[in-house]
Amino acid sequence: MSLLAEQHAYTFLEARARTQHVNPLSWQFELSIADAYDIAKASDTIRAAEGEVRIGRKLGFTNRKLWTKYGEKAAIREPIWSSLFDSTVRYVEDNHAYQSLTGALQPRIEPEVVFKLGRTPAADACIEELADCLEWMAHGVEIVVSPYPDWKFEAADAIAALGLHGTLLIGEPRILSSASRQHLAELLANASVSLSCDGTLLSAGYGSNVLDSPLHAIWHLHGLLQKQPQFPPLQAGEIITTGTWTDAYPVQSGQTWGTAFSGIPLPGLSVSFA
Repeated sequence: MSLLAEQHAYTFLEARARTQHVNPLSWQFELSIADAYDIAKASDTIRAAEGEVRIGRKLGFTNRKLWTKYGEKAAIREPIWSSLFDSTVRYVEDNHAYQSLTGALQPRIEPEVVFKLGRTPAADACIEELADCLEWMAHGVEIVVSPYPDWKFEAADAIAALGLHGTLLIGEPRILSSASRQHLAELLANASVSLSCDGTLLSAGYGSNVLDSPLHAIWHLHGLLQKQPQFPPLQAGEIITTGTWTDAYPVQSGQTWGTAFSGIPLPGLSVSFA
């Protein structure tokens, strides 16, 4: 597979650039998770060579309530991750953003919590030690996209297709104190977020949906990377978005979507799509 990884990586990068659909690789041959991460590694290398800067990671399928909704041959039962590059991440001022959907294939919206690592965690860091490495947290809205018709794919296909990442919008970061880090997992697990479109409430989700807590999601990623030596481990300065608290809803130009949190001191975001 490694000999074909670069070829497949170019296919997905070209599909994104041209806003084109492609068929899942799993329809063509047996695509393993390891194969998919080989393609992801090739994509990272190509993007870096073209001048993009890797600034963090994106976690997907961390919300257990959604696992049975995705996967055609088998339900998705494990989180995935992909690299985040500076070209698809931006910070939102005054909690409101205007976002173009030009070039976004089958876009959907996901409310998430984003973290920045202030220190590099030790390879054997426990979850409390990992929390101590966090500098800030923020609310994020991720626009996910799918080159696969009707959002039909397997877990490995999602990894290969750049993690289905489109754009990440990050709200105002809130610095984490030593005291807040000590109770962060529990605080996030008990918090909730609402998701509305044009003033109509569509969904509510809880931090506990995300592998019991978004902090657990980062810890899962930290452990997974210890088994993937082809990728760099988590490092100081990275931002990590930890996965949606609600289902991912289709978005269209002309709509304005809004979020609001309860239980954590993060402001909601408003995003108007064009």
